[in-house]
Amino acid sequence: MLQIHQFPHPPLENYGVLIHDPDTGETAAVDAGHGPSYLAAIAETGWTPTQIWVTHHHHDHITGLAALKAASGATVYGPAGIDGVDRVLASGDRMSFAGRKVDIIHTPGHTMDMLNFHIASEGIVFTGDTLFVMGCGRLFEGAPSDMWASLQKLMALPEETKVYCSHEYTLSNASFAVSVDPNNMALRNRSIEVEQLREQGDPTVPSTIAAELATNPFLRCADPTLRAELGMEQASDAEVFAELRRRKDNF
Repeated sequence: MLQIHQFPHPPLENYGVLIHDPDTGETAAVDAGHGPSYLAAIAETGWTPTQIWVTHHHHDHITGLAALKAASGATVYGPAGIDGVDRVLASGDRMSFAGRKVDIIHTPGHTMDMLNFHIASEGIVFTGDTLFVMGCGRLFEGAPSDMWASLQKLMALPEETKVYCSHEYTLSNASFAVSVDPNNMALRNRSIEVEQLREQGDPTVPSTIAAELATNPFLRCADPTLRAELGMEQASDAEVFAELRRRKDNF
């Protein structure tokens, strides 16, 4: 069983992650947005990264990459065009970590280079800024149709899959979700749970694919009740997604 250490770091309510295999001693770091925080996490756990997995090129995910690579000597895996990446990954690639297969899922939308790291044997996926708890990433580079196609890839994963995303945006995501899906009792109950977690200073990440399918409006574009609330009963799923993303951008 892999051990996972998740920790908050600046800026923008980011989460960093260290993944450790106690049998082999191998460790992977997901992104490297803030060097000092990653180095502190290494000191706290005693886990020195052998691999660094980069999800995309935004500064809050790579600013500390050079420092973390220099301190650990880790091999860096990630999209093309990022300084410091040793092995360029693309859609459908498969890599190995601690004797486990890691499948690369390309999810353009937030950025066109966004990668997700899925370890099926462990039932975990690291979604970067594609799928958030009750939300999804803002479309800085891709079109709504790109992001909807990307989210469908994640929706197809086993429902018990744990979802580690890169930001603690859940309170605001929940507020928006309730505004467009007010009759969803699972969502209302989860929103209360989220408020309690944050009041206690606890993270809302990870989630699961099952929880997101039930409560994340961006994954519920086919739901008749949500469509009726939007007045889009005859629209395509992609059109419903585009309208949800437009509303969230202005929420």
